[in-house]
This record gives sequence, structure tokens and C-alpha cells, in this order.
Amino acid sequence: MAILNSTRLPILLTMLAAMLLASTQVNAQRVKDIADIEGVRGNALIGYGLVVGLNGTGDSGTSSPFTINSITALLERLGVNVRADISKMKPKNIAAVMVTSELPAFSRPGQQLDVTVSSIGDAKSLRGGTLLVTPLLGGDGNPYAVAQGGLSVGGFSAEGKGGGQTKNHPTAGTIPNGARVEKAAPYGLSPDQDRITLSLRRPDFTTAKSLQDAINRQLGEGMARAINPSTVQVWNPNSNTVELIASLEQIDVSIDHAAVVIVDERTGTIVMGQDVRIDTVAVAHGNITVSVAENPEASQPHAFGAGQTQVLDRTQVNVDEEQARLVVLPKQVSLSELVGALNAVGATPSDLMAVLQAIKAAGALHAELRTM
Repeated sequence: MAILNSTRLPILLTMLAAMLLASTQVNAQRVKDIADIEGVRGNALIGYGLVVGLNGTGDSGTSSPFTINSITALLERLGVNVRADISKMKPKNIAAVMVTSELPAFSRPGQQLDVTVSSIGDAKSLRGGTLLVTPLLGGDGNPYAVAQGGLSVGGFSAEGKGGGQTKNHPTAGTIPNGARVEKAAPYGLSPDQDRITLSLRRPDFTTAKSLQDAINRQLGEGMARAINPSTVQVWNPNSNTVELIASLEQIDVSIDHAAVVIVDERTGTIVMGQDVRIDTVAVAHGNITVSVAENPEASQPHAFGAGQTQVLDRTQVNVDEEQARLVVLPKQVSLSELVGALNAVGATPSDLMAVLQAIKAAGALHAELRTM
């Protein structure tokens, strides 16, 4: 029997304690990262505008007539009447665009927002363009911000008579700090309300119960109550909403979630969570390759015969069935062991999807199988 060196024993015990501590905290997350405060939310903004100053890469008058109508209306508001010559306008330096942004909660007038500008016509590129003044509307139809400025486009497009080249996506761009808030959005949070409602981003009964218990341990028994898998209410006895929310956001909570396997057949991607388990099952997998070759032959008559040359079809079909390997997948206790056992089958990612679906159909896969 080997005797452990007494000088190494404290080091090993320290390492073991650290590993155990890490394993118990692996699923601990801050409340800020797993839940939202009811009444604190952003608002989507959208607007229609014009980008000018393009180098001949804007909309065409035939495919995008709304661009001509928009620039005509804009010029008339500025005192320029071009209605008589509207048929002669060629807006190759102008593009009609949609402008989108996000109005954060509690934004005040004067604050700046980033905006995204996207072409809605047949413009080839927005590179070098400038967005004219564009009101940004909320879901209620009211304007909350105004956007304007030069675009930052990460791609380009160049073409000639014989061909062209495009890099990235030149018909969409951004304007950092390109919008200014003109009106604050309404919000449903008051500084002295009697309770705070937390909404879990991923509803789960176990996580909601853990959140309730963690808050009660930190702030006092009876302070929090789980209403359903996604909602936990917290009392605000001191009528100080800001202080209570700041305290809640830093509390660590042990989260739980269902075992899920995500399968994307388009890209061959498979993602499995650490809680995926399987029962003991035997898997045999082998590929079948079928190849068809056409080798037509010409049949010619004799030199002095009266016949005609004919083309005869010659088809050769080969079927190659790979010898399948039977692998027993034992009841797994970790994701790494499960992946290692499935790799032993020798299947490619595409084949692995079929293996997982077959294991699920056999009732041996204890996880939700989602196909994207």
C-alpha cells in the first residue's frame, strides 16, 4: 500500500475542497442575469427616411418609385417645386431606407441612441451616404427620437460591364449615437411602490423556488413569494424601489433547467446540455452508398449491312454497405462520457442526428429533442 506524503496531503485537501466548492457554485447566477424587473423594458423604434450622397449606387426610378415620391415631398416642404419634372428625376444618388433603434427604459430627452439603417429599395450600396432627418416612432405611433448622420457601412460593392464584387452586406449600416431622444417613454415602475415583481427569462418551478428562498435568506423571511414558474414578488417595506432592486440584483441563485438537445440539420450542429442522460442502449450504425454510372455504347452495323448505328444504354449500379459496428452505450452520468460513447459509433454529425432521434424513439434519451 502506498503511503501519501504528509507534506502533499494539505495541498491535495485544499484542491479537493476548491473542486467541491466550484461544483456547487457552477449553476449559481445573479438575479440580474436571470430575471427582469416588471415595468423596466426597452421599446422598439422605427422610421422611414432617405439616404443621400451615394456614388451612383442608390435606388432606380423604375423599381423604387416611392423614392422619387419621397424626395419630391421633401423638396416641396423645403420650398422647391419639382412636380413638373418628376418624370425626369433619376435618384441614383438617393436610397429609401428603414431606420430602427431601441429606446432603453428610463431614457431622458437629449440622450443619444445608436441606429441601424437598411435599404428597402434596389440600392446597391449605402456606403458614403448620409441619413436625412428621420423621426423614429414607437409602437403607439408617437415620435420619441429623431435620427440623422453619416452611415458606417462595413461592406462595399463594385461592378462593371463584365462582372462585379461584393464584400459583406453593403445595403445596411449603422450610425453610432445617430439619434437623439426627444420624448421619454412611459414606464410602469414608481419609486415607492409596495412590491417588486421579478420575471424569470426561462420559467422553471425549481428556479422560481430557489429564487424565493435566496431572497428570503438575504432580506428576511417572508420578503419574497413565488407566484408561478416565471414570477416572484418581493415586498418593498421601506418604499425605496431603487435600493431594493439594487440589493436583489446581486443575490446569487442556483438555477435549474430541463435537459435539451438542439439539432440543426441545415448546418449539422448538435448542442447538448450537461443534464442530458441516456439509459443503457445498443446502437449499430453503418452507411449505405449507392452509385449509379451511365456508360452508353454505340452499336454499329457491318460495313456492308443495311442497319443503322444505335446508342445502347449501359447502366451500372453499385451498392456498398459499410459494416456496422454495434456499440453499447451505458447509462451515462456526464456529458463528456455521453459524447465519447456516441463518437465511438463512428458517425458524422449528420448521422449522429439520426442516432439521437432513434435513441429518443426507443425511450432511452431523457431529454427534449428540438430540431431547428
